Formats: sequence, C-alpha cells, structure tokens
Amino acid sequence: MHTIAGSVRMATSSERYFLRNGEFRIKINDILHWCRVAGAENRTAPIVVVHGGPGGNLYNFEQTIGPRLKEFSTIFYYEQRGSGRSEPPKEPDDYSIPTLVDDLEKICLDLGLEQIIPLGFSFGGELALEYTLAHPNRVKKLILQAPSIDDQKRIACTQLYGFKSVARGETRRKIQRCIEEKSTPEEQLEKVWEIANTETVDRFLFHNPEAARVNRRLWEESGLVNTGDMHRALLRQKRRLPDLLDRITSIDVPSLVLAGLYDRNVGLEICRDIYSQLQDAKLVIFNDSAHFPDIEETGKYSRVIREFLSTEGL
Repeated sequence: MHTIAGSVRMATSSERYFLRNGEFRIKINDILHWCRVAGAENRTAPIVVVHGGPGGNLYNFEQTIGPRLKEFSTIFYYEQRGSGRSEPPKEPDDYSIPTLVDDLEKICLDLGLEQIIPLGFSFGGELALEYTLAHPNRVKKLILQAPSIDDQKRIACTQLYGFKSVARGETRRKIQRCIEEKSTPEEQLEKVWEIANTETVDRFLFHNPEAARVNRRLWEESGLVNTGDMHRALLRQKRRLPDLLDRITSIDVPSLVLAGLYDRNVGLEICRDIYSQLQDAKLVIFNDSAHFPDIEETGKYSRVIREFLSTEGL
C-alpha cells in the first residue's frame, strides 16, 4: 500500500495536473522516497528530474538550474531508492533497472500523473530511456542530458582517456601506469578514481573552474553521500538488458538530447549515438560545458528547454 506525506491533493475535474509546491515523502515498494514539487502554479505536465550516479541526488540541480526551470514549468524532483534523501532497500542488492522503472511508474500512479516529461541526466538519462520504453504512453516529451548507456567498457574507456587528458604531474603519471596495466578498462577505471585528486576530478567533470567550485561547495553543503550500493549492484548484474541503443529506435516521442562539448564522463559520441537512434530528436551541444551544462551554461540550458517544451514537435 502506498502512503503519501506532505502537500499533495486530489484533482478536480477541471484540473489536469494537481501537484502542489512543497517537499514530501511517498512510500513506494516499501521504500520511502523523497520528493519535492516546484513551479506547480504553471500547471504544466511535470518535468520529472531523474538523477544520475548511480546513487546520486538532486541537491545541486535544485540549487542551480532548478529555480530557472520552475519559472515556466512544474518540476517534480524525486530521489531513487538508496539515493540522497530516500530510504535504502533492506537488501543491498535490491537495485535493478526494472525495479527503478517500477518505482517511478508507481510514484506517477500514486500521484495521478497521466503524462510526464522525464529529464534524465547521466545515468538518469539511461533510466529515463528505459522508463520511456516501458511506459511510452506516460511520456509526453523526453529530455536527456549527457545520457549514459549500459556499455561499461565503452564508458570506462571514455573516462580513462578523459582523466588522462586533464591530470597533471604525478597524478597523470600514476594514471598512465594504471592504464598500461594488464587488466580490463573497468578495473583500470576503478583504480583511477582512487588515484584522482580533487583538482583532477573537478577538471574531469567541468570545463569552467568556477562552476566546479560551485558544484563542490554544494556537494559539501548538502551533506549527502553516494554509498555506491546501487552502482555495485548494477555492475554485478553485468549487461542488465538487451543493448539499449538497439531498443530505443522504437521511441517516437519528441526528444531533446543535451551534451557538453568537453564531456569526459559519458562522452559526446554516446550522446550523438543516442540522438541518431531516436525517431524524433534534437541534439544541442553546449560549447562551454563538460558533463554538467545545467551548471556551466544555465541561461542557455533554460532557454533550450523552454523552447523545446513550447513546440508541438521537432
């Protein structure tokens, strides 16, 4: 049984969307999920923000691009099981793509959301694609920011090259030695993440140093920690589902793919591949951004999404 805490009310016959602004928690599949609504006064199909990680959170998104988006759209934030301010499952392995998709679908059902606009970033982009495949009639439009795919070797190679390109001094030499080891790219990447210092990670994720500082300050301010449980559980599942790039050719809803030119985490080519496989898509490249154009180019990011939402098709 689902239970809702917070400011949610039933819709009248004259209302299409009935969310109220505020923070609340909703119990879905025995997990208490943290949720928040902003911009409800716009009475639009809600943009449902699907965070990355796996196991990340939405705090930084709320504080940076969130205030701009709520000026013209209803924004629905929720954090996935075991992520951010949501409860973890009782079993540390109770994470899978079908389970995460089902969590989101039951949230929509419980709140009476007939149609949504998923906005998935990084791993959240992959999850948003999987949700759209599972529930195409629920999705009005689709927004993907630096979306990943379930190809761990390809992602690992992209990140290894990215780290090497931004590392300096002894850190760069350690990364180079790690890459030369006789091990898989995935194993090498795990070591590189341990080797990389704060400055290297910031250069890896951001093109603009000031944006990196803002991001890190918000990380610290939030007090939220990624336990890594979801990431490890998904990795143990190996290839989780049939190749995602092959399956998304059936998606025909208007879609917007957003990519930073300097993205070293997912890589621009994966974004291009996803864009080319979707039936009705537009690709926008942010020339002064890496993995987080929502933080590095907030003005352009907001304008692009507003224009996309205001058009009937692409």
